[in-house]
Amino acid sequence: MRNFVVLDAPSNLGLRPPARGTVPGCYKLAGALREQRIVPRLGALEGGVVVPPRYDRGDWQEGDGVFNAAALAGYTVKLADRIEGHVRTGDFPVVLGGDCSIQLGASLALRRRGRYGLVAVDASPDFRHPGNSDRIGAAGGEEVALGTGRGQRDLTDLEGLRPYLRDEDVRFVGIRDVFEEDRAELAALKIPVTTVGELRERGADAVARTIAESFETPQLDGFWVHLDADVLDPSVMPAVDSPDPDGLLPDELVTLLRPLLASPRCVGFNVTIYDPDLDPEGTAGALLADAVVAAFAQS
Repeated sequence: MRNFVVLDAPSNLGLRPPARGTVPGCYKLAGALREQRIVPRLGALEGGVVVPPRYDRGDWQEGDGVFNAAALAGYTVKLADRIEGHVRTGDFPVVLGGDCSIQLGASLALRRRGRYGLVAVDASPDFRHPGNSDRIGAAGGEEVALGTGRGQRDLTDLEGLRPYLRDEDVRFVGIRDVFEEDRAELAALKIPVTTVGELRERGADAVARTIAESFETPQLDGFWVHLDADVLDPSVMPAVDSPDPDGLLPDELVTLLRPLLASPRCVGFNVTIYDPDLDPEGTAGALLADAVVAAFAQS
């Protein structure tokens, strides 16, 4: 029986401001899910919080690379230290973000320990890098590219461990069917992608079991699951920075997550991007907490 440990990573360093003079509200995600009693409902231990630096882009301009890069690099190492400690002792970290850049902390932590895979349950691939875009800046849309060694070295080569993830060890699930150009690049790199349409055609449970089985190889030490709340349809999860239509429904998400989280090869999980500022009644947050708890119910 694994000990679940809930750890807060309330960083918003990887997102652009929603409006001039404001900061992204996803740093409140952890507090909002705690208000939904996610820790006792999971039967989890308390892991505390890794406090992020202040959000301050300074005089950053388009073309300057990733903003908040120094702060992101320092925070990634701090978060990796905490995650690695839990994984090393056999605990199962449940990390509450934050934006998607917190995934760099998990990827670095696991790279220190060996070779691990990543299942990114996300509406978009978060694979923007200098080779495919001239709008580099927000690490929250670039974390998988950075994790696979694409981008500036102060983020891709922390501790000399570039890349934290190998291309062949990444799986994308829940990508919107409209991202054809992104999917073509990933296909050329032999990075498996399952779109929403393909998931519904094959069945969420079957997709998840196939992915979990693909990590059952001696070359890999395990895998991590990253959940971006924008994988859900805006009809149920409007409180995200990019609410793209035609996403998953809650039951589909739970069915997808359960076999992944139940796999003995899965070593941790994070949830990101939900923004309580965009959910004044808290209904989307309650739904997200319910989905996460239900996904762990049989793991």
